[in-house]
Amino acid sequence: MTLPVKKAVVLLSGGLDSSTVLAYAVAKGYECYALSFDYGQRHKSELMAARKVAKVLGATRHEVVKVGLSRFGGSALTSDVAVPKGRTGKEIGTGIPITYVPARNTVFLSLALAFAETLGAYDIFIGVNALDYSGYPDCRPEFIRAFERTANLATKAGVEGNKFKIHAPLIKLTKAGIIKLGRKLGVDYSLTLSCYDPAPDGTPCGACDSCLLRRKGFLEAGEEGA
Repeated sequence: MTLPVKKAVVLLSGGLDSSTVLAYAVAKGYECYALSFDYGQRHKSELMAARKVAKVLGATRHEVVKVGLSRFGGSALTSDVAVPKGRTGKEIGTGIPITYVPARNTVFLSLALAFAETLGAYDIFIGVNALDYSGYPDCRPEFIRAFERTANLATKAGVEGNKFKIHAPLIKLTKAGIIKLGRKLGVDYSLTLSCYDPAPDGTPCGACDSCLLRRKGFLEAGEEGA
């Protein structure tokens, strides 16, 4: 008897972490539905990267949803506020930076949940990380656990006993650990974009927090970078 293929919605920004998570979910045998967002981010080049990654890694379907978070501002990623550059490791690891987008992961996971429920998919994957990251409150394990509880309280599927699981397989890994995992899964990191403030052609700035954390990760993984 052949078991039905499990479906999963995978949040895919086009960056290093989310691309690794998509490869991870595919390797686990899920039929993956990738979900990206055009939310008014200045680094919109990441959506081109997401399209390439979704295709190469074999996503069954890739949706790009427009969400107008830039109308609210409140972040260097969705307004004219300058993206911090050249910060030290200590500065990156202290406080919540101006690149935090208010409630972003809550909004994204809510839309992923809606997509998943329409698909009959009860697994949602997200590439949050609580070690080498910029201090965002919506990347912490307690947030993921709380959202999972909410998902199962707030949906028809959850109330009827089809429980949703929010998977965050990278949450306890360093950036180097994520890269090593991705290499084992065959991720081509040259397709990904992590930069918060890339040039119009997608060239990374090399100095924002995300670029610096990416560079640190590759060096600690024993690579020059990608």
